[in-house]
Amino acid sequence: MKNTNAASLFALFCTSVMAILVATSVPVQAVEEFKVGDVLGWIEPDANHTSLYSQWAARNRFHVGDSLSFEYKNDSVLVVNKYEYYHCNTSKPIAAFINGKSVVKLDRPGPFYFISGVPDHCKNGQRLFIDVMSPHPISPSPPSIAFPPALDEGPSPSPSPSSGVPVSVTICSVFMAVTATFVTFLCSAA
Repeated sequence: MKNTNAASLFALFCTSVMAILVATSVPVQAVEEFKVGDVLGWIEPDANHTSLYSQWAARNRFHVGDSLSFEYKNDSVLVVNKYEYYHCNTSKPIAAFINGKSVVKLDRPGPFYFISGVPDHCKNGQRLFIDVMSPHPISPSPPSIAFPPALDEGPSPSPSPSSGVPVSVTICSVFMAVTATFVTFLCSAA
């Protein structure tokens, strides 16, 4: 009975440690969906708020993998190039959306340009330029820990680049040490 309880505890311990290892070693990148214009959505701004979408874009940071959600009525969204954006040219869109709720995935770093497809809305400020950033680099492992060289009583030598013993501690090595200690404990208890 004593060995059964110990074996059960050991299995529970190993499962918990493995779950922690998996959870901490898998890089996770958050992906966001931004509602363009927040509560206002995709509308023609009034004469006093023509910078509505440029201010909205400045408050947000867009990364590859994020999405923009456009919500609108009696309007459309056109994805255009830089020239069409600055000239409010609706005749050559890269893509056009007319369904009232459109989601555009930001699939590459760099500039994206959007304008309304309704005549004069773009000229009145219903256009959006965003700059999408590359995904954040994910560090594969923590930096190594280096210990200073041991002190001795003799004259101190001049420093050299190889003085000191670098030691790298990873979660796997800690897991192995804890597992070995636990197994030793179980064997001595039996």
